[in-house]
Amino acid sequence: MIRVGIGYDSHRFVEGRPLVLGGVTIPYERGLQGHSDADAVAHALIDAMLGAAAAGDIGQHFPDNDPRWKDADSMELLSAAHSVVEERGYALVQADLTIITEQPRLTSHLPAMIAGLTRRLGARPGAVSLKAKSNEGMGFIGRGEGIAVIAIATLEAR
Repeated sequence: MIRVGIGYDSHRFVEGRPLVLGGVTIPYERGLQGHSDADAVAHALIDAMLGAAAAGDIGQHFPDNDPRWKDADSMELLSAAHSVVEERGYALVQADLTIITEQPRLTSHLPAMIAGLTRRLGARPGAVSLKAKSNEGMGFIGRGEGIAVIAIATLEAR
């Protein structure tokens, strides 16, 4: 049996925090606001995987009012969510993610993000796809106020 889940996450840019996406610290003057490290790539992928496994969402597993998750490494949260998926009898087949931001330009950072996500999930090479797009100047993203990520995860019953 094949299951598909969709994840979405967005965060506002703020001063004084590092920008972490897909486990990679990106050189930029602002980071993302959030309870954890605000890694929107990891958060969207967590929701996609949990959704495909009918296992809830990131807020149910790692609530933002729980001090345990304050400034948490979202790649650790991704590993924990992946364990939930595996415990439910599913294996990740493929993940496809799109990061939407005007700045910074992310193309040169995508290979490191893909490698880290692939390694963290124990996925086969080529199982994780990651793209960066702009919002063509429209909306909160176009104004440079924040970033959004859309993720799709495909799981297969073991």
